[in-house]
Amino acid sequence: MLLHPDHHHHPFPFFFVKAAFSEEQCVALERLFSQESEWQHHDGGFYRCSICDVTAAIPATFQTEIIARMREITGLPLVDRMLVTVQRMLPGHVIGIHSDRPLLGYEIARLVVQLNKQWQAEHGGVLELFSSPQDEAVFSVNPEYNKAVGFLLHADFYHAVTEVNQPRQSVVFNFWHMANTPELAAHVQALFANLHFSEFPAALNPIASAAESSLPEDVTFRAGTAAIALHRWGYDAATIVTGYQHSAGLSTCDNSDAGSSPKSAVNSIQ
Repeated sequence: MLLHPDHHHHPFPFFFVKAAFSEEQCVALERLFSQESEWQHHDGGFYRCSICDVTAAIPATFQTEIIARMREITGLPLVDRMLVTVQRMLPGHVIGIHSDRPLLGYEIARLVVQLNKQWQAEHGGVLELFSSPQDEAVFSVNPEYNKAVGFLLHADFYHAVTEVNQPRQSVVFNFWHMANTPELAAHVQALFANLHFSEFPAALNPIASAAESSLPEDVTFRAGTAAIALHRWGYDAATIVTGYQHSAGLSTCDNSDAGSSPKSAVNSIQ
């Protein structure tokens, strides 16, 4: 499985494997396209294809094996979570230049496996990698049968799929980093829901007022958000004040007790 990956670092880190899976595994992946699941059809000018979530149809042993292999290839601490979709493109479909930025709770890596037998150049559907949306493609990967491409998701990692003239099938595996799981996203979203700076302890009010009169709004907003997080985590007023000052750049904190210091707590949410 995913043996002998060919690593590249330009225009961004990615790898491809010419023969990703065994013949038996490929046949099993092809069967995913006949699943009686709900397909999502995208027919906008930028993103034209159909996708279907087939994660539940992937055997647990296969999921475990591919996650372990992706950990080895990427060197990342990936969690035991995987989302698998099948993607179908029909003649005229195309995916424009874009980046899949890993926002809060988003996946960090993706593996795309092609299942197109007897692919020819005139069939299109080529995966193209770019340094920027304005530049020409730096690298192209043909959607040949059992070829896989893996890459990290980043705001500056641009890619696209050229227009297809023949039906194109691919299976997309998505992986999460342990530091950006959906559970963490849910916790952070709950932590910062319904922000009210009236939650500040009284001791912070004069400090925050003075900061707002002399510092940029984005700085005081960040400091205020950190203060509210400290408050909701149950820290005392003195710690909340210190955390606000540190976040606003008004003071530094003692590092002698990194595990429980307000600086440690504030840094965890910045």
